[in-house]
Amino acid sequence: MPKRRVTYVVLLLITIPVGLAWRMVPLGLSPFWLKFGGSALWAMALYWFIAVCLPRLSVVGLGCLAAAVAAVVEFSRLWRVPALDAFRLTLAGRLLLGRYFSLKNIAAYWVAIAVAALLNRWLVRSDGSNRRLRRERNIRGVAS
Repeated sequence: MPKRRVTYVVLLLITIPVGLAWRMVPLGLSPFWLKFGGSALWAMALYWFIAVCLPRLSVVGLGCLAAAVAAVVEFSRLWRVPALDAFRLTLAGRLLLGRYFSLKNIAAYWVAIAVAALLNRWLVRSDGSNRRLRRERNIRGVAS
């Protein structure tokens, strides 16, 4: 498994339990932070999941794809399908798809995805600069 994919898996495995705790453990958060913090963590987990699946996609590409998927999931709440509505009544359905449409959720998703992309860019830059440094050393070693 490439190093980048391992990093994404680790970030996903950190984000999921934090998000579940955020939503399910009584942390004494205000309704605003409970609602939108949970939505933000869901969107970050979505970003890391897409990054695990498509590790070679650019940070911008990952961010755009995650933002689009998050918006589609949110807008899908307006589409009434009995089977989908029944799934949304389950715990898994509430956590994965949500129940009620909100434009504010989309804003929370996009802010969180931007934060994840910035973190990813920092991680990729760190990885890329190390790779460039090794390449420069190898070129200098061959040229000597």
